[in-house]
Amino acid sequence: MLAASEMLDDKPVSTATMRAAVLSQPGRIRIDEVAVPEPGLGQVRVRLEGCGVCASNLTPWKGPEWMQFPTEPGALGHEGWGVVDAVGSGIDTVSVGDRVAALSFKAYAEYDIAAADAVVPLPAALEGRAFPGEPLGCAMNIFRRSAIEPGQTVAIIGIGFLGALLTRLATDAGARVIAISRRPYSLDVARQMGAAETIAMEDHHAIIEQVKALTAGQFCDRVIEAVGKQWPLDLAGELVREGGRLVVAGYHQDGLRHVNMQLWNWRGIDVINAHERDPKAYIRGIEEAVQAVASGRLDPDPLYTHRYPLEQLVEALNATRDRPDGFLKALVIFP
Repeated sequence: MLAASEMLDDKPVSTATMRAAVLSQPGRIRIDEVAVPEPGLGQVRVRLEGCGVCASNLTPWKGPEWMQFPTEPGALGHEGWGVVDAVGSGIDTVSVGDRVAALSFKAYAEYDIAAADAVVPLPAALEGRAFPGEPLGCAMNIFRRSAIEPGQTVAIIGIGFLGALLTRLATDAGARVIAISRRPYSLDVARQMGAAETIAMEDHHAIIEQVKALTAGQFCDRVIEAVGKQWPLDLAGELVREGGRLVVAGYHQDGLRHVNMQLWNWRGIDVINAHERDPKAYIRGIEEAVQAVASGRLDPDPLYTHRYPLEQLVEALNATRDRPDGFLKALVIFP
């Protein structure tokens, strides 16, 4: 919580504090009162309105050997949006009061610091709406790299938040989408987002036969794997037509993968790892997402199914892991 400044050697020293989540040990989170960070050269400070909860948090939260505890305050949160409330020196592109999506990395806190070129302004059309920029930008980047064209058949394996967005984007591009997911709720969402066909992800060989029948034996021009597990990756390779494209959008973070190289070679498919690491690519995706949502081309609001205060971050992570009926995407919301 912001407080007054004190004087030390005739210089003002901030006494402002904020609440921030700290991962104290595997599966345990505490909320600490810590100093509000100050922006440095080329940085801005964002008073956060909210932060999306990402499935990539689940592995470090579980406590693998490489994790160090406790984490820094706010760590793991990287899907924040809010209002710029302070700017560092050397900045003329962002102003105090601008509402932005931020590509920052300690956003499970009331304030976070981001580079000035890592925030994207949110237009008036998005006023009052949640905007976790990083996953929305990720969807746009995956869609671009999928190179989906009108008339193609696209299978999307895994209809979570990302798969649902890609279903809408692919349908809007004129493709016929076959959505494959394990939960009836997810398949309902896929239909609402425009999927032409839905298949329950239950039996490997039955799915292959169903897709074969739906495509007159040709299989799919594009297959997007959006789960991040071995079986969906195996299935994805089976569903790509000769000369088609397999797009790996799932976040694979639990060890090595085996691939059917003989099948991939024989069908002559392109394989795209659609994950980005260049911050500029992320920002480009977020900018495209802002345009898509502001124009009405994409409406992610119904996909934000669960909202939690910071004090219930554990519950948000549990829901992200367990995916109870009706769950798609959790947001942490700050008052």
